[in-house]
Amino acid sequence: MASYISGSLQSIKACDLIFDATSRGKQFLIVGTKNKAVDSVVRAEIRARCHYVYKKWLGGMLTNWDLRMEQKTRRLNCLPKRDATMLKRQLSRLQTYLGEIKYMAGVPDIVIIVDQQEEYTTLRECLTLGIPTIYLIDTNCDPDFTDISIPANDDAIASIRLILNKFVFAICEGRSSYIRNFLLIIR
Repeated sequence: MASYISGSLQSIKACDLIFDATSRGKQFLIVGTKNKAVDSVVRAEIRARCHYVYKKWLGGMLTNWDLRMEQKTRRLNCLPKRDATMLKRQLSRLQTYLGEIKYMAGVPDIVIIVDQQEEYTTLRECLTLGIPTIYLIDTNCDPDFTDISIPANDDAIASIRLILNKFVFAICEGRSSYIRNFLLIIR
């Protein structure tokens, strides 16, 4: 009973954080590459209109964000040909997995991750960049690494779907609050 209450308080805290961040125009990234989480992550992304990763997380997806910016501003053409070719090859390999997040304008403000054990590389990158994280953690995970940890069975599709639905609702409510406030400022 005590763990259920603790989990409920953590999920309320996470939903409040999500609502507040979204109502201020912050961007989210939902990460779930585990086979059982893929369907729920894609559904959450569609409903919340967030960026997401459901394929393999490549090391450097967030920390090497400046490489894509250099390509867009054509700074790679100023490099020696060998270096530019090597970086372009690395970028083309990343594009296979960056398809879901290629329209992200920058590094996300908050990252929601379904399984800590599966997404350890994501955790390290978020810690390096100082990005707040919300994790669904199971009994085999360490809650000290995350900003907000939600105790959940990360192997159960129903558990993942339930918590992601709460987060999607908070994102949608926060986004509508952001739009209302924006419209008030314009008038």
